[in-house]
Amino acid sequence: MLQTFARRYPAFAALLLGAAAACGFAPLQLFVLTLACFAAWMWLVHDAPTWKTALWRGWVFGVGHFTINDNWFQHAFDFQDKMPPVLGYVAPLALALYLAVYPALTAAIAWRLRARRVDLAWVMLFAAAWIATEWVRSWMFTGYAWDPLGVIWVPVQPVALLARWVGTYGLSGLTVVLAGAVLVMPRRSTMLACGGAIAALLISQALSYRATAPALTQTTPRLVVVQPNVAQDERGESDGEMMLQRLSALSGRPGAAPRLLLWPEGVVRDFIEDGYPTWVYGDRSPSLIRERMAALLGPRDLLLTGGTGLTFDRTGDITAGYNSVFAITPEARIAARYDKAHLVPYGEYLPMPWLLKPLGLARLVPGDFDFIAGPGPRTLDTPGFGAIGVQLCYEIIFSGRVVDPTHRPRLLFNPSNDAWFGRWGPPQHLAQARMRAIEEGLPVVRATPTGISAVIAADGTLLATVPHMEAGAIEAALPPPAPPTLFARAGNLMAAIVAAALVAAALVLRRRTR
Repeated sequence: MLQTFARRYPAFAALLLGAAAACGFAPLQLFVLTLACFAAWMWLVHDAPTWKTALWRGWVFGVGHFTINDNWFQHAFDFQDKMPPVLGYVAPLALALYLAVYPALTAAIAWRLRARRVDLAWVMLFAAAWIATEWVRSWMFTGYAWDPLGVIWVPVQPVALLARWVGTYGLSGLTVVLAGAVLVMPRRSTMLACGGAIAALLISQALSYRATAPALTQTTPRLVVVQPNVAQDERGESDGEMMLQRLSALSGRPGAAPRLLLWPEGVVRDFIEDGYPTWVYGDRSPSLIRERMAALLGPRDLLLTGGTGLTFDRTGDITAGYNSVFAITPEARIAARYDKAHLVPYGEYLPMPWLLKPLGLARLVPGDFDFIAGPGPRTLDTPGFGAIGVQLCYEIIFSGRVVDPTHRPRLLFNPSNDAWFGRWGPPQHLAQARMRAIEEGLPVVRATPTGISAVIAADGTLLATVPHMEAGAIEAALPPPAPPTLFARAGNLMAAIVAAALVAAALVLRRRTR
């Protein structure tokens, strides 16, 4: 019956399959459904009469998939006043119309390489094409690497740990092979194999090793991760005092042990650097703000907080801003600063303003100036805590591009403002941070205004969290890093090796069957 429906309405079937496949990601995590949907879609692609039909079925699949997966994007339009909020309901679909190009290209390439019947060689070629297009999606037009297929395995740690060797994109390709294998095996064998695979996954998940949080003693250096639970619409440019009070109340008091105090992105509303024109500060002195922050610190403590840096022209007018993380010492000094390098288009800056501004479009982050990019991944050397890498918000989703290659840190700090992201966005963002921990063999610590703040071990295990839409703080020992993984050494070259190996294996199989 389902096969008859798919043959009669193949485009509609592809749309539904793409939408259902999105349910394999957080928060639903129905990864078995994703595998089944990919298998059915691959059959539709192989069954297409022409490459153009295959391209169309791939594109429609992508529209359904990305519209559902990125539905959280709608909420970002609720917190700005330069565009009608109703545009938020169009935005996920508009984004999906572009992102669907990548599965469409995969489908067209795979159709060109098909045999008369679906065979394992074709499944491998399909997987190689998926790796290539998913990787291109991560950098084309600055890149949109949100939720690669391999991220569905985050809740199944034994499988997710493969990313230590092959990375997320390589794992995506292996996932396509697993889905396509359903089409190759006879029906009875397929049922037995699927049942066995699910049982093996459940058993391995139950028996797999999970990191545990290091024990805290009175002198153990520790993290204090603060989540004030202040929604985006509760924050204005003049709310600096309210925000500082909420952050301070959750930050605890100094003790015998050194503390690394971690505050989120987007909550410190005051400018804390000296040297700006006086009109910028209003009645809020940057030195006094830093002194109030420093008053929360003991002599061996350090505060890392999100904030905004500014640049000016010769006349003293603001030309641009930086989305930054500042390191504040107990002496109220700014010891270091990290500037976000991978900015969010339409969020932190407006591409092609000469075209889009006359059309009434604006960036989503409030303010009259665009942000500019910093130099890239950077490690901050912090006294008492070692080398701390910083990836601000969206930067953590870019596989292979989160660590300073010249100075490997002991952990990654990922302050983020997930209050924009509705209910689906925060757990998806957290899942991708867990994949970066696995890939790099580094703990990741997330601090967000509304959740989900977390301490993540170097194997992706969640050691501690503050739930979504709750105020709270995490106090935990610094998780240890693992030795550099193969992926940490080779990066996305590993995905290319997996793709090349799949192509080579497919060619060998094709020759043997001739």
